[in-house]
Amino acid sequence: MTQSTIEQPQPATGTLFVVSAPSGAGKTSLVRALLEVDSQLHLSVSYTTRLPRPGEVNGEHYHFIDANTFDAMIKDNAFVEYARVFEHAYGTAESSLREVLQRGEDLLLEIDWQGARQVRERIPETVSIFILPPSLAALEQRLRGRGQDSDAVIAKRMTRARDELSHYCEYDYLIANDHFDTASAQLQAIIMAERLRRPRQSDVYGGILAEMLGCG
Repeated sequence: MTQSTIEQPQPATGTLFVVSAPSGAGKTSLVRALLEVDSQLHLSVSYTTRLPRPGEVNGEHYHFIDANTFDAMIKDNAFVEYARVFEHAYGTAESSLREVLQRGEDLLLEIDWQGARQVRERIPETVSIFILPPSLAALEQRLRGRGQDSDAVIAKRMTRARDELSHYCEYDYLIANDHFDTASAQLQAIIMAERLRRPRQSDVYGGILAEMLGCG
C-alpha cells in the first residue's frame, strides 16, 4: 500500500504586532528580551529625524535621516504611519513592512499611539499592545535614572506620558511593567496566543486538516 504524503505546514501571512508605551516604561527592554527568545519575530526599523542616542546604530535601531528626506518620503506616500514628537519625526516605510508580512513572517513595530492608530486604520488586523509603567512616580524615576535628559525635557516627557496613557483603551492588550520577568513572560504569551488562533492555524495546517478529514 502506498502511503499518502501529508503536506507540510506552510507559513501563513505574518502577523503585525504594535507595541507602545510612554518613554521610560521599559518597552524597548521588553521588546529586546522578546526578540532574543523568538527567532520568528522581526523588529521593524523606523525612520527618524532625531540624532542617534549613545549605542544606537543606523539601520539597526532606526534609519536616521534629515528632515528634508523625511518630508520627501511623506510626499511620496512612503509611510504606513508617521508622527511628529516634540521637534522630531518618526515613520515606518510601508513597502518593507508588507514585504515581510507577505513572506509569512511576524513583524513588530515600536511606535507611539499616533502611529499605532494610523497602522490600525491601514491594517485593521494589527495586534496592539500597550505597556504601562507601575506608576508615574516610578516612570519619572526611570527617566531621571537614564541621566540623558535635563529637568525641562523630563517635565515634557512626563506631560506627554500622561497624554499617552489616556489612549490605552485603543489597544488589544495591556501589560504593566512592574516586575520585568513577569511582564516579559506576558508579552511572550500574547505573541504565542495570537499565533495559535484558529484562522492562522487553519491556514498553516490546511493540508494536514484536509488529509485527516478526507478532503485532500
